[in-house]
Amino acid sequence: TDNAWIKLTHFVGVKNQIKMKMTFHLKPQRIFSEDLRKQIVGQIERGEFTVTQAMREYGIGGKQTVYNWLYRYSRTLKKGTRMVMEKDSQSKTAQELRNRIKELEAALGRKSLEADLYRIIVEQASDEYGVDLKKNFGEHASESDRK
Repeated sequence: TDNAWIKLTHFVGVKNQIKMKMTFHLKPQRIFSEDLRKQIVGQIERGEFTVTQAMREYGIGGKQTVYNWLYRYSRTLKKGTRMVMEKDSQSKTAQELRNRIKELEAALGRKSLEADLYRIIVEQASDEYGVDLKKNFGEHASESDRK
């Protein structure tokens, strides 16, 4: 049967006679109901158990059995797909960083508009007064400080 273990050993006895000894062990077959399989898959999907922890908790024979259940009953995990697992703190930190990037991009946009506005004001004032304010800015203040 599939669930039997057979161990064959041979001994070389007196006068080179080969004696065979066979030990026969039956492994109890465990059958998990479909509902229990789905429950275990759900616990793994929710992060309550890893595959190894589920094996130990329920006495499941091997990882491949659990993976077969996952491929069959999982809503998210199908054969050939990969799941990236992150700790909650990592995903939260990543989202916070994305939000911070958006805030900084918005602030940069506002400062860029402000700089453009100041540049336009300086250009219009330079045209109106006939003086290049960019080059001459601060000359009068420094002359008055010398006096």
